Amino acid sequence: MNHAELESLNQRLAISGHVRFKEGPGGLIVAEIANTHAESMIALQGAHIMTWQPRGQEPVLWLSRFGKFAPGKSIRGGVPICWPWFGPHAADAKLPGHGFARTVMWEALETRALDDGATFLRFGLIETEATRAQWPHASSAQLLVTVGAELRIELLTQNAGNAPFQLGEALHTYFHIHDVAGMEIRGLEGCAYLDKVGEPARRTQQGPIVIGSEVDRIYLDTEADCLIEDRGIKRRTRIAKKNSRSTVVWNPWIEKAEKMGDFGAEGYRGMVCVESGNAADNVVTVQPGEAHSMLAVISVEALA
Repeated sequence: MNHAELESLNQRLAISGHVRFKEGPGGLIVAEIANTHAESMIALQGAHIMTWQPRGQEPVLWLSRFGKFAPGKSIRGGVPICWPWFGPHAADAKLPGHGFARTVMWEALETRALDDGATFLRFGLIETEATRAQWPHASSAQLLVTVGAELRIELLTQNAGNAPFQLGEALHTYFHIHDVAGMEIRGLEGCAYLDKVGEPARRTQQGPIVIGSEVDRIYLDTEADCLIEDRGIKRRTRIAKKNSRSTVVWNPWIEKAEKMGDFGAEGYRGMVCVESGNAADNVVTVQPGEAHSMLAVISVEALA
């Protein structure tokens, strides 16, 4: 970690009672946010929201205790940014799955204390020769985050070139739950989805989602709010979104989690991913000079 860089960040962007920059796990630089509503930690690598915990609540985001915090390595948990493609690259299998945004450095561009006590932060992806080699389109990506009683995450993509490009993206959000066997996900009833477990197939969701084995699904053509109803914590987590036509639901279950090596023995039981994105049939075409914004808003309420 560059201590001069850390000092410069704090001189420019720290706000008393809201945000400061510090050395985080593995020496990664993180923004530490603490205000009257919530606490959060965001790594500059990947503009990766690692934690968000409203006051008086259990954590809302799941972060692995066994994760690898190292330069160039994706962090297991929180909100990884899948950009500028989702899943394997359409033309080159050697390129990293889910794109490069989650493993490269972003720049902290702005911090603000808002009138309602929330904290606003803006990050920009730093282009390098390596990123341009993988994504040869003149473009920029920014992440706008508001940490408050709710967590607002906006991923903004600008096409600065003279040709359109296709964009795949997701906010690959890991949610903390008491036990995967004691929760349901509502809001996707009747939706068509791509089932990626076993032989790929198209299916239709019948009733709420319950998980008792590996789940890896892309729900298509849906802008619906999703509700994670967790009986163990007695909490309902709402994921509202805008300009996102796909919702991805994922839990690796036992065998796959063991192969990944950064979940821990029972880690898969305490998490579920509900991702707001534009993937598969729902990739977005961004025209020259235009910007595309995708927004997710996460909030929690008591479950009676």
